[in-house]
Amino acid sequence: MFVPPRCPNPSCPRHSAPTPRFYVRKGCYRPKCRPRPVQRFRCKTCARGFSRQTFRADYRDHKPHLNVELVRLLCSGIGLRQLARLVKLTRRNARMKFEKLASHAAWLDHNLKVARPKSRGRSSFEPQRLHFDEFETYESRRNTRPLSIAVMIESRTRLLVAAVAAPIRPRGRKTPAREAAIARETELLGARRDRSRSACRWVFRRAARMGFSGVVVLRTDEKGTYSSYARRAFRGRRLVHLRTSSKIARDRRNPLFPINHTEAVLRDLMGRLRRRSWLVSKRRRFLNLHLALYAAWRNWVRPRFNSDDLCPGELAGLVPRRLSAGELVGWRQDWGGSSPSPSWTGRALPRAD
Repeated sequence: MFVPPRCPNPSCPRHSAPTPRFYVRKGCYRPKCRPRPVQRFRCKTCARGFSRQTFRADYRDHKPHLNVELVRLLCSGIGLRQLARLVKLTRRNARMKFEKLASHAAWLDHNLKVARPKSRGRSSFEPQRLHFDEFETYESRRNTRPLSIAVMIESRTRLLVAAVAAPIRPRGRKTPAREAAIARETELLGARRDRSRSACRWVFRRAARMGFSGVVVLRTDEKGTYSSYARRAFRGRRLVHLRTSSKIARDRRNPLFPINHTEAVLRDLMGRLRRRSWLVSKRRRFLNLHLALYAAWRNWVRPRFNSDDLCPGELAGLVPRRLSAGELVGWRQDWGGSSPSPSWTGRALPRAD
């Protein structure tokens, strides 16, 4: 039987400090999309009504049974149009579901990464080995609207620490036709600002917030600005920054192979990142949502390699086991540390990370 973990009203005292039997049962209702009735409750403190569905990520969804299939397809190189055809949704409904699932996945990924170090099952003195790099794609038009994607991973576990896309100015060889296209877009949208530095700093800050102590071993290419980002983010900790030329062969002997391999997998399993693809993002916001969705799938559901049984988050000691796809899209995570654990069974108070 479902036991509410806390009052879902953030302003209620029973949200942060729930007590046994803080609620009373208030009947049930029968949704059209579910075979069983859903229990209703009322909080004794704030008198706010809620149900079991209030704690679910598919709250108010009309077709919740499609959520797992949507995530699987979106993390397998499928675009929204083909996704809508496969699951028999309109393009608008597929887009709305994608936005909701991606926002939920971003919260889940963040909540699990900021768990306290003592819950990770690893020594606090073990060096945190990181790889960082940037690669390019574009939004809407390849010649006029390029993007830089900053990516950081843990070297051993391949945990995707953070990834974000930011606009950059057009560069490279500019033909007269390209110059004219850039001028038209500048007149229409204004000068394109380069925000790649802000994106890099944000990624480094996310890595620093994960709470590991001890030495940080960072591997990057020879771009000069990375050292200042790292020193500022990991201030107060011992930092070992190892640089490798980006011009050497990108094979397994390359010290940057883990990040190069991660970027290749991203281009393969996220159709938006393929070169000269019809699946390219028309807006940067959708690319960042897709990156958040893929990061959650990669870190908590998918094994590190095909030969592994463990996911990156499990190898990093952040979760006790690999999550199922249903658990990934299960319980709400937008309450931060007060959110139910993704693997919560609904029968006991979850651990607040």
